[in-house]
Amino acid sequence: MHPNRILIIKNLLPKQFDGLTIFPFIILKDKQEIDNHILIQHECIHLKQQLELLIIPFFIWYVIEFTYHFIKNKDSFHAYRCISFEKEAYTHEDTLNYLHNRKSYAFLKFLK
Repeated sequence: MHPNRILIIKNLLPKQFDGLTIFPFIILKDKQEIDNHILIQHECIHLKQQLELLIIPFFIWYVIEFTYHFIKNKDSFHAYRCISFEKEAYTHEDTLNYLHNRKSYAFLKFLK
């Protein structure tokens, strides 16, 4: 990840989140997280997902999935973890070379 694409913004993210991706940037709440390879990999997976869906549709889909799971379970953290984009990112955040071997639209395998 190019260092100019990583922004440190301390008070933007809720306390339970360390990073957020809005193409083409990864936003971190703490400079020390730049060395967190698992977090950076997780956010880079989101960059790929956003590019595949041409950015805006990614966020629309994200909100729709979150809303569906929140209505179904009444638990915001559970709804977040059930989003297909998050399932892919959490599953492969520590998989070496995943981004190089990842097939297009891989998040679709995580839809349920």
